[in-house]
Amino acid sequence: MRAHEAGALHGEIGTRGPAWLRTPVDVNALVPELWPRNVRRGADGALAVAGLSVRDLATEFGTPVYVLDEDDLRSRCRDFRAAFPDVDVYYAGKAFLCRAVVRMIDEEGLHLDVCSGGELAVALAAGMPAERIGFHGNNKSLSELTRAVDAGVGRIIVDSFAEIDRLTALARERGVRPRVLVRVTVGVEAHTHEFIATAHEDQKFGFSLAGGAAAAAAFKILDEDVLELRGLHSHIGSQIFDASGFEVSARRVLALQAQIRDARGVELPELDLGGGFGIAYTTQDDPAAPHDLAKRLRKIVDSECGAERLAVPQLSIEPGRAIVGPAMFTLYDVGTVKDVDGIRTYVSVDGGMSDNIRTALYDASYSATLASRASAAEPMLARVVGKHCESGDIVVKDEFLPADVQPGDLVAVPGTGAYCRSMASNYNHVPRPPVVAVRDGQARLIVRRETEEDLLALDVG
Repeated sequence: MRAHEAGALHGEIGTRGPAWLRTPVDVNALVPELWPRNVRRGADGALAVAGLSVRDLATEFGTPVYVLDEDDLRSRCRDFRAAFPDVDVYYAGKAFLCRAVVRMIDEEGLHLDVCSGGELAVALAAGMPAERIGFHGNNKSLSELTRAVDAGVGRIIVDSFAEIDRLTALARERGVRPRVLVRVTVGVEAHTHEFIATAHEDQKFGFSLAGGAAAAAAFKILDEDVLELRGLHSHIGSQIFDASGFEVSARRVLALQAQIRDARGVELPELDLGGGFGIAYTTQDDPAAPHDLAKRLRKIVDSECGAERLAVPQLSIEPGRAIVGPAMFTLYDVGTVKDVDGIRTYVSVDGGMSDNIRTALYDASYSATLASRASAAEPMLARVVGKHCESGDIVVKDEFLPADVQPGDLVAVPGTGAYCRSMASNYNHVPRPPVVAVRDGQARLIVRRETEEDLLALDVG
């Protein structure tokens, strides 16, 4: 059931919750798959990340606060590099981007994908080598393209005929030859929420394969011979667990590679299969490990290239959520606990849809735990909600928390590294939370908390 505009989800009421949610034997236990690798519950009952108590983090940085386990993020970068040793791994910066994370990605040897002028500015400011940056976007402006060309970004993923014309004119003016990929809409709809399934035909991204636009775009670039066409790009959606969609996508896009070879005598050297690899937000999610993904994708590409008599191209992938999503959690302070006539218990925290819009926007499911202490109380089915003037301001729709949860407790929500801070807003004029990176028992601020002064500084009326 998708959240409607009112967002109350009143059809899902009662004390049982969804079928997949099991009453925990131990309400204090952590499900390892949901949490950063260095999170533990300490002897005092409080959560600790890399040896640092969340109570100390809350005291020093306030709440709400996004907490990044830096070693966890770095280890996930290494996992992808080890699983895909001959593949260019592009971290999808839209998941979460700041200068500190760019430097981590760079140090771990990954490439970086950006999709706006602002993301490109952050990448360049952090010192990311331009040749290891890819630039996405369905409506890149002339100024954004100019910055990308002048910086020497490694590749631009073109998304429309207007953009091809715009970039071609710019390249002629600058006397350069930018490398490009053509984004292909392959007609594969990922098994995910309709708003984040991006490869079916009726959507804004890419050139249609079925309608012939993708082939026409490639022929246009080759015939004009100003831009350097390196290959094709396909992205079928987000939060994907089933590799069968990638199989269909690879088959179709490699058939286009063969069509281009047969028509123009050019065998394009690169293929980007995109990202969208899912993570575990709750116990109902079962994501594949990077080495399993690599094995499956390599088998798919090798098989399809053999069928089309193509040399296996240089592959690239774009994990974002799968790297940063599990590496971060959000820490909140409980303000009120309200039992509504035995129907539901609402646990209100000091953040909400301004720091995590995904529950309201995508009907996404999250988990939560009492973080500041352990409890001997019985499990209680609760809904964690925010402080905003909106009935759909839900952080966690259903979760078992101790029945004695009370104001002043800390609650932590895992899996918030991707698309939470990056999609955060100032709804109700609430300043956005900070991001704190923790490593070896030390915490450092990498994105500071917004203040009311920041909000007023923009208000020039």
